[in-house]
Amino acid sequence: MSSPAHIRSHESVFVRDSPRTAALYLRGSREGFAQAREFTQRTLDCWSLERCTDDALTVVTELAANAVLHALPHASTDEFPVRLRLTLRRAHLVCAVTDPSDSLPVHARTADALLEHGRGLHIVEALSDHWGWTRRAPVGKTVWAMLPTRPCPDPDPVSHT
Repeated sequence: MSSPAHIRSHESVFVRDSPRTAALYLRGSREGFAQAREFTQRTLDCWSLERCTDDALTVVTELAANAVLHALPHASTDEFPVRLRLTLRRAHLVCAVTDPSDSLPVHARTADALLEHGRGLHIVEALSDHWGWTRRAPVGKTVWAMLPTRPCPDPDPVSHT
C-alpha cells in the first residue's frame, strides 16, 4: 500500500471578494494528509466556517487519499502534483483535488461495511450536496464536492427561555 501525500513547502492562498480560494500542492508521503487537514482547518477558521470543519476534513481526506493511492502511482509527481483547492462560494464550500490520472473515480455500487477500501466516495456523497469530477486538459482530472455552508435550521422553532 502506498503512503499518503507529502505536501510541498509552498502553499498558496488567494483571497478575493468572491469567491475566496486557497490551494495546497501535495506529493506522496505519510505526512501529507495531516498537513492537508491542518491547511483545511486553518483556511476554514480564517473564513469563519467552523461549523463545516468536520465534514470538510473528512471530504478532503477521502479525496486526497483517492488521488494519492490511485493516481500518483501511475504518474510523475514532479511534473503534475496533486492539488487541493478550497473555494468559498455564497452557499457552498467546494473541496477539490486535482490529480494527473485520466482514470475516473470509481464509485462502488454497494459499500460492504467490512471492506477496508471502497467506501470513500460513499462518504463524500453522504456529506456533500453535490460531488463529481471534471477532466483536465491535457491530462488529469479534478474530483470535487460541494458542502453546504449555511447553518442547519433549528428543528425546534419554539424559543427556549
